[in-house]
Amino acid sequence: MIEILIGKKGSGKTKALIEKVNAASAVADGNVIFICNDMSDMYSIKSQVRMCTTKGLGMKSFDDLYFYINGLLAGNYDITDVFIDGVFKIIGTDEFDGAEHFINSIKKISDVSFVISMSMDVNEAPDYIKELL
Repeated sequence: MIEILIGKKGSGKTKALIEKVNAASAVADGNVIFICNDMSDMYSIKSQVRMCTTKGLGMKSFDDLYFYINGLLAGNYDITDVFIDGVFKIIGTDEFDGAEHFINSIKKISDVSFVISMSMDVNEAPDYIKELL
């Protein structure tokens, strides 16, 4: 399952995502992962959640993020939920190049639930993103 939270910067996406992360950690049968660009929200996340920062990894594309997620999943067979905060901030661009392929690729990871936040205007979102809102 994939859910995407979109809205303009400052619209409350991170707060909504953190609420979802903490709720998932209370009921998950496995590990809950929170991927972000920095650790600024670490005190809002429950301690049971594994926080992963991408700062300093030099990610520049959706492919880089996809391979990073696959590495996490390969090393931790018991991950049930992955939350990604600010995907455009993580990859360092607001371009959609590779976004559709990324979303289609993580759809194939059937045992893991994904929630992804993206800063953009809802009206400017491509159809393949709108269908996951």
